[in-house]
Amino acid sequence: MKNLEINKELMEFIKSSPSMFHSIDTIEKYLEKEQYTYLPEGNEWKIEKGKNYYTTRNNSSIIAFQVGENLDNYHFQMSAAHSDSPTYKVKSEAELNGPNEYLRINTEGYGGMIDSAWFDKPLGLAGRVLVETEDGVESRLLHIEKDILLIPNVPIHLNRDVNKGYEYNRQIDLMPMFSNGALKKGDFDKMIAEFVGVDSEKILARDLFLVNNQRQTIWGYKDEFLSSPKLDDLQCAFASLKGFLGAHNPSAINIYTVFDNEEVGSNTKQGAMSTFLKDTLERLNLALGKSVEDYHRAVSKSFLVSCDNAHALHPNHPEKYDQTNRTMMNKGIVIKESANQKYTTDAFSRAVFKAICNKASVPTQSFANRSDMVGGSTLGNLSNTQVSVHAVDIGIAQLGMHSNYETCGSEDTLHAVNALKEFFNTNVDINGAFGFTLR
Repeated sequence: MKNLEINKELMEFIKSSPSMFHSIDTIEKYLEKEQYTYLPEGNEWKIEKGKNYYTTRNNSSIIAFQVGENLDNYHFQMSAAHSDSPTYKVKSEAELNGPNEYLRINTEGYGGMIDSAWFDKPLGLAGRVLVETEDGVESRLLHIEKDILLIPNVPIHLNRDVNKGYEYNRQIDLMPMFSNGALKKGDFDKMIAEFVGVDSEKILARDLFLVNNQRQTIWGYKDEFLSSPKLDDLQCAFASLKGFLGAHNPSAINIYTVFDNEEVGSNTKQGAMSTFLKDTLERLNLALGKSVEDYHRAVSKSFLVSCDNAHALHPNHPEKYDQTNRTMMNKGIVIKESANQKYTTDAFSRAVFKAICNKASVPTQSFANRSDMVGGSTLGNLSNTQVSVHAVDIGIAQLGMHSNYETCGSEDTLHAVNALKEFFNTNVDINGAFGFTLR
């Protein structure tokens, strides 16, 4: 598969995933195309060896699994990515009247976004809406691709300090403009109702988020770069999905997970710190007729690849990065490490993943923060609070992380797909922490 082909598919994947609910819906379509069977959490699970399944929680997290045919000495080989990205959520009482004829939308920050990146850009809306129908209440996806909102900057003539480190107030500065008088109070809900096909009084609740409508693009004279909203972490969700779907491991159970709420700490019913993964693995084990003892033995031999994008060296600020553990775009998969275990990588898990990448001829590079700077955490160490396994944290090098328009290298998507495919194809036979064999 060529770089251009895989990157075009990635851009379509991101375009169809403007909210965490849409991300999971997009992934479900991939799985259903490959004949994966949906197992609702509320139903009894019947699972057969050699078959493929998936389940969801809150319609914003998903776990898919491939059950091997030979499970006499089985284990789990897992990947984890996340479905959400930093943005602004619309409050329940959405409309702000004034000043004068203006109508604005009341929002609050979701995650650690770069506020300044959101100004003076046409914005849409996406999320889910709960509506009353004759058959009960149902959840409907909403994506308004039309440019309907904008957060205007104050002109420099009225804010002379804007280029001197101005601190934005999210209750004041980040409220998007919806109308200049053509719309009145109540029209926001009428608009939402029109898009989901009901009367406005039938809307009971909604989870809606601002969306940057700027198009994805491959750019540079030599097509070196790809820029898009939500590269963190839909690029890893996509790459691990493609690797997962292209693999087969008869002696293990391959697990593909995408969790919601990573950007706000993961401590939710559908986040990496929830029981979602543990519940799924335990139920899967039980449905296969395995014992609790079998489960714990399998977990002890299991491995997780936590996939969340990484910081590429910034061309204007190299002083922000470690002198030796710094990464570049188009130079391969980033293996992330932190002495305080914000990342799960240790020597054992690094060795496993480097051996897999060597087998796939995928280049790797190392990232660590400067010793006087604290980095963020990700999925691996959080999910390990529920299911403790050997784990490595990896990512794709990118610029502008948590901006609403991010940049990566055009070669690295394919590197990630190939590395994850090799991981899911390879039977990683672990002997405690003494050693391992790739079969």
